[in-house]
Amino acid sequence: MDFIEVAESFSDEDEEVSEIGDYESGDEEIEVSDDDLEEIILEDLPEYLSRDKTIQWYEHPFRHSRRSTNPSLQPGITPYAASRISDIQSSFDLFLPPQLETIILRNTNREGRRVLGATFKDIDTPTLRAYIGLLILAGVYRSNNEATESLWDAEIGRPIFRAVMSNKTFKKISRFIRFDDRSTRSSRRETDKFAPIRELWDSWVDILPKLYNPQKNITIDEQLVPFRGRCPFRQYMPMKPAKYGMKNWVACDSGTSYVWNIQPYTGRINNTPERNQGMRVVQDLTAGLKGYNITVDNFFTSYELAQKLLKRGITSVGTIRKNKPSIPRVLLESKKWPAQSSKFAFTKDTTLVTYVPKKNRSVILQSTLHTTNSINNKENKKPLIIEDYNASKGAVDTLDKLVACYSTKRKTKRWPVAVFCNIIDISC
Repeated sequence: MDFIEVAESFSDEDEEVSEIGDYESGDEEIEVSDDDLEEIILEDLPEYLSRDKTIQWYEHPFRHSRRSTNPSLQPGITPYAASRISDIQSSFDLFLPPQLETIILRNTNREGRRVLGATFKDIDTPTLRAYIGLLILAGVYRSNNEATESLWDAEIGRPIFRAVMSNKTFKKISRFIRFDDRSTRSSRRETDKFAPIRELWDSWVDILPKLYNPQKNITIDEQLVPFRGRCPFRQYMPMKPAKYGMKNWVACDSGTSYVWNIQPYTGRINNTPERNQGMRVVQDLTAGLKGYNITVDNFFTSYELAQKLLKRGITSVGTIRKNKPSIPRVLLESKKWPAQSSKFAFTKDTTLVTYVPKKNRSVILQSTLHTTNSINNKENKKPLIIEDYNASKGAVDTLDKLVACYSTKRKTKRWPVAVFCNIIDISC
């Protein structure tokens, strides 16, 4: 689907210009600095004022080419990962290393002994790995892949499950699996709603950037982990297929959908709405990056965020809501514009464009990557900003599709288990 078509449904809401060293005035030759020259050029350009009267926009661009991105990290598999991966098992060990297995085993065995006492037999590392392996394999079989149909027997099911562990052992692990100490949970929950799985989650998130470096484009969007049970920060998102679940903020490599950073959303703190949440999330997820381009939707996009990212050497592209005070009124007057028409506005480092895909429909995008008013030669006459946005916006949607294809998720009333299954799915 063309992402701009989705945006339309919400519509009602490095080369300098020239290198002149000298400026002639009469018979006298006077040297002019770049700043002075810029002021001379600005005096002759038509200007638009933002709605809050704080930003001066101009009709014509200041540059002839878009900014180039130069990622600070070498894209692709990191040397750390390449030196440690030799087969499937070693690859799996990187995403669920011994320190994470220790967290699960310690707390699961503690819970089992609390409930069953001395009759509980501790779970060991091979048993835990076998359990996770069966979760993954069950997800593969549930996908209705034709290649797995030959392994099914109507009377005995799939023999590999029975060969790995008994149904009783599998259900016992599913019942007692825990990720924290139940006795101290209440005190930790007072300051962190994510406390039941926080230790495991943080350890796993720390691993992600060590294994793969994103390419030049990164997509930041929200992921919904399906869950309909009791959860203090469960969300309702009608535009998502599952509609109910737990929300994560995700920074993905736009080309491969690899999750480079991820952050859970745990709702309001002390029932107080968070101001500038989108700005905070983007800054958190891009910490440590430089030289990249970030693609976001209109929840995150703002002029203030774009300027903060530019100071860190990061460009951004995204749709922007029409009620933002940084937008000049001339870009909002699109009702009488013909279809496939566009109007641009520029500052020295930011570009705005309003595009009308069809009559009485329009969408506004903001970019600090693009510096020109380039439009394609196709029938729809889309600005280059929109084409680049469409090309990189869908990384998190692709992630959702990949995760759902062979999901390890099972019916559960405990939200930490649903989060754990999502960790396995993303790792796979």
